Amino acid sequence: MRVLMFGWEFPPLNTGGLGTACYGLTKGLSKNGVSIVLVLPQASAGTEKISSVKIRAVNIANVRIKPVKSAMSAYMSPTEYERYMLKNKGRKPIYGQNLFEEVERFARQAAIIAREELAEGFDIIHAHDWMTYKAGLAAKRVSGKPLVVHVHATEFDRTGGLGANEHVYMIEKEGMERADAVIAVSNYTKQKIMEHYGIPSGKISVVHNAIDKDEMPDVRVEKNSSEKTVLFLGRITLQKGPDYFVMAAKRALEAEPDTRFIIAGSGDMEPRIIEKTAELGIANKVLFAGFLHDEDVHKAYRMADLYVMPSVSEPFGITPLEAVMNRTPAIVSRQSGVKEVLSHCLQVDFWDIDQMANKIVAALRYKELHSELRRNGYDEASKLSWSGSAQKCIGVYNLLLGKAG
Repeated sequence: MRVLMFGWEFPPLNTGGLGTACYGLTKGLSKNGVSIVLVLPQASAGTEKISSVKIRAVNIANVRIKPVKSAMSAYMSPTEYERYMLKNKGRKPIYGQNLFEEVERFARQAAIIAREELAEGFDIIHAHDWMTYKAGLAAKRVSGKPLVVHVHATEFDRTGGLGANEHVYMIEKEGMERADAVIAVSNYTKQKIMEHYGIPSGKISVVHNAIDKDEMPDVRVEKNSSEKTVLFLGRITLQKGPDYFVMAAKRALEAEPDTRFIIAGSGDMEPRIIEKTAELGIANKVLFAGFLHDEDVHKAYRMADLYVMPSVSEPFGITPLEAVMNRTPAIVSRQSGVKEVLSHCLQVDFWDIDQMANKIVAALRYKELHSELRRNGYDEASKLSWSGSAQKCIGVYNLLLGKAG
């Protein structure tokens, strides 16, 4: 089987979980004998020739990368955000100014690539998230091949349901309606797709994200402090709930003052969260580590005594799996999909600051609880694999192609 795949980020040049998921799924498909032509915007494939970039896909068998000249990038940086807010009033943006032009440019190039690839032949088109849906539809139009759109997040997740961008919503809706099949990363996301986009249940297949035990780097860390460490790792945006994290930190510190909180990541809310820690009087207890890459991510998990994912709406959430695979217990938002595959974690509503603080204190204070979460979370996540997720995707492909299996 041969797949023409469209993505917008890929390790090591990624801003969040989508790149991690695309890498895992691509590798899983390759292990199951699927050949992939992976189309990426130039910003994700490097600024020069693709051969000069140490992008992980070049090391995966049966994967060939096709770069497209495009500066497509989903989110504003903190600097861009501050500049925008100084010049404009009204709803806060999360998308860059020229993003929609780049989406259209990417789609035009996708049609050209699809025509070129028809000579060698491909069976399925697979498009990841809204920025590539127009590209997937363009490829479908010129090739006549079935299109699968993969929903890693919806506009209602990214904005927390507040001020959804109508243009993005319409691109998502059109993509899902005109695709031959929709893949959602969780049942939580499937319900959102049905509720907000009117897509029938039978058209949506759930393929959970995963993690591969053999992909975990062998990193060692030395804990030189007697302080307990609680980690937030992700984009510092409304969706990820960093404001709830620091408010819970304030309350947890009242019970466990010998604790430090680390925020690793970047995003448009970063300046505001830094200000918030000062307002709460906990600036000396909160460290902003910035965006971490590769092994530094896993070092952060291993340095931490507890990981917290307080997302307002999280379609899946790979980071808790990464945390428990590094033998760090996790607290996850009930408004997330990862809880469908990881039951050995503590769960809390993102908005319930008191309960979040109580569970942080409990996980740090009670050794038996900490040990059980650490051991059972690791064992549960160890049973997951991207190869298993890939097999479910292949099942969707086969149904569209009318094959058995």
